[in-house]
Amino acid sequence: MNMIDQIIAYNKTFVAEKGYEKYLTDKYPNKRLAVLSCMDTRLTELLPAALGLKNGDAKIIKNAGGLVISPFDSAMRSLIVAIYELGVDEIMVVAHSHCGACHMSYDHFHQEMNARGVEDDTLDIIRKCGIDLNQWLEGFKDTPTSVRKTVETIKTHPLVPKDVVVRGFIIDSETGELEEICHK
Repeated sequence: MNMIDQIIAYNKTFVAEKGYEKYLTDKYPNKRLAVLSCMDTRLTELLPAALGLKNGDAKIIKNAGGLVISPFDSAMRSLIVAIYELGVDEIMVVAHSHCGACHMSYDHFHQEMNARGVEDDTLDIIRKCGIDLNQWLEGFKDTPTSVRKTVETIKTHPLVPKDVVVRGFIIDSETGELEEICHK
């Protein structure tokens, strides 16, 4: 049985035994908070625990590196929805130590894509559509600088109200200790 089938089997038991009841909440974050962070598996439980967040307290948006890479990417869209639809008035950008997105590069992905059957012709077509794969798959070289850049992109976004608090942090991916990088 593959992993997804194992998960589906577990889910049937979870629902039958009403395991969901302790997680019931509505869609509005109790703390009026959104957290933009990395998708790193070390943060799955550590991040909310280290921040004292329970189910329903915050909107947690995750992507590779905890980045806003352009003013109109999906992370920024999610933050805009959180502000206007869900009542968020504070945003934490939380990067982490030893992040895999640090030093990530298109050159590495290019080799991996080729090895898994993605042809260079396909990559050329994507480039001809206006996608700069070097930029899109580029990571960052310095975590504090990356946090500052993401915070600045959010703070200066034309659709983010000036009264929204935006602060940036790096969390230690082992201990959960927060280091504040920038404060509005």
